[in-house]
Amino acid sequence: MRKLLLTFVLALTLCVPSLAAETWNVGTWKTAQTIQPFLYEPFANGATVKVHPFTNPGDQKAALLAGSLDMTGTTLALAIQAASRGEPIVLVASLGNKCSALVVKKGGVKSVGDLEGKKIGYVPGTMHEILLRETLTRAGLKDAKLVRIDFFDMGTALSRGDIDAYLSGEPLPTLAKRQGYGEILAYPYYGEGIGAINSGMIVRRDFVEKNPERVMEMLRAHRKATEQCMSDKAFWLETSSKMFGVELDVLRDAADNMELVWDMDDTFMKQLSALGKRMLELGIIKKEPDYNALVDRRFVDALRQGQ
Repeated sequence: MRKLLLTFVLALTLCVPSLAAETWNVGTWKTAQTIQPFLYEPFANGATVKVHPFTNPGDQKAALLAGSLDMTGTTLALAIQAASRGEPIVLVASLGNKCSALVVKKGGVKSVGDLEGKKIGYVPGTMHEILLRETLTRAGLKDAKLVRIDFFDMGTALSRGDIDAYLSGEPLPTLAKRQGYGEILAYPYYGEGIGAINSGMIVRRDFVEKNPERVMEMLRAHRKATEQCMSDKAFWLETSSKMFGVELDVLRDAADNMELVWDMDDTFMKQLSALGKRMLELGIIKKEPDYNALVDRRFVDALRQGQ
């Protein structure tokens, strides 16, 4: 295995062209837990990085499949859904862990059980949907009303009473708490064996087959940006605050519920498989995908070996 990996790395090294005229089109969200693509360019070896921000992971995947993006972030739940339908995506790195919370209107709901019959905001195809369904199932709820709302509209919908709760990623839960219109009811149960995995980076299958050297360079930048933020949290949070217009104190309060990652080791693969199994049990997918086909670990394995 090590010999094959070294052969792969050597082939990439020999094939890497000058990146000075190369442009990477990368999709992500404008959040602290998905900031890495905004930080690629200093590590891009001369390539120009164009970051395309989205609010919905489904739109990111659609742009990738249409050829508008070379690589994009997505939720792992959506990646599993796409692969289960035979869509030609490949997961090449992880992106973020944790970051979810269940928020309710302040002074209202006291427990998850109180959400029976209530309207709950969610975004289909996200890890947040899986975690919400898991949380409601464990509480025995049968009549909660799930309402599709984009992440950045959830706070407004909750504050004016359009919904009674929502499950989303940071900094929205912390922001609701600090601004006084909501409170964090619970951090979700992630499911047996799933852990706190959340999002990853995907490419098209034809792209990775034709451009492995470009994927390697993008993921080298991805790793360096991730490690820069995790080793210097002040830099991470201050940069996120400036880029995305979120108060620094909000991000500091939310920081323990966010983690930036890049690797996909054996533990990750077991967690991904456990997530797919639970999605099947919940009826979100009709069949599990071939995880070895969905995930291409050659690049992160090479990076882990110091290449």
